[in-house]
Amino acid sequence: MERFILLFVLDSIPFEAVLKEILELPPFVLWIFFCFSNFLENIFPPWPGDTITVFSGFISSTPNSPLSFLSVVFATFLGNLIGALAMYYFGERFLLFLKRTKIPFLSTLYHEENLQKTLVWFRQYEIVVVLISRFSAGIRFFVSIVAGMSKMNIIKFVVLYSIAISMWCGLLLFGGSFLGSNWNQIIVILSYYNRTIGAILFVIFSYLLYQMIKKRNTKLT
Repeated sequence: MERFILLFVLDSIPFEAVLKEILELPPFVLWIFFCFSNFLENIFPPWPGDTITVFSGFISSTPNSPLSFLSVVFATFLGNLIGALAMYYFGERFLLFLKRTKIPFLSTLYHEENLQKTLVWFRQYEIVVVLISRFSAGIRFFVSIVAGMSKMNIIKFVVLYSIAISMWCGLLLFGGSFLGSNWNQIIVILSYYNRTIGAILFVIFSYLLYQMIKKRNTKLT
């Protein structure tokens, strides 16, 4: 939805004039913005980080651009990695907090048996899960947290997440650079892509929830 809103806004403003103003900004300011955008996307999934990443690829390809393609790649990579590490360490601390908290609402979230099953499953498939995590905003947010909770080897996490960043963000950056002024076409594609992924995740979650409830009812009877 936010991408369609963004498209509407882009169509309703004098884009050429705005683009000119953006290109006149100091290169360091633009670089920090793109880097921070990728960082924020990892800790706040509703932020349209992928859209801005595509736009940064377009910016790097415009004539007289203040940023080179390589500088945009570095900003994207660094912002994503710092954001992922922030959530990794948050997951580690959050698990300890849940164990010790006496706040009624939060203490009910902690179920040792279910949590351990989740962490065991994650450790078994951590390589695949981390590699595909960048391909969905919802997945990438939780995977970094669970990686921290499971105490996944930090070097392995960094290497795998770096590969994931290179694959997904590389596609977005090259797409924005290649399409040029038509970069916003990718936003429409991303919208349908995220809806499809969201629907698949919803079905999987619903099935797992059904199996948990069914198993629980069987134990009670």
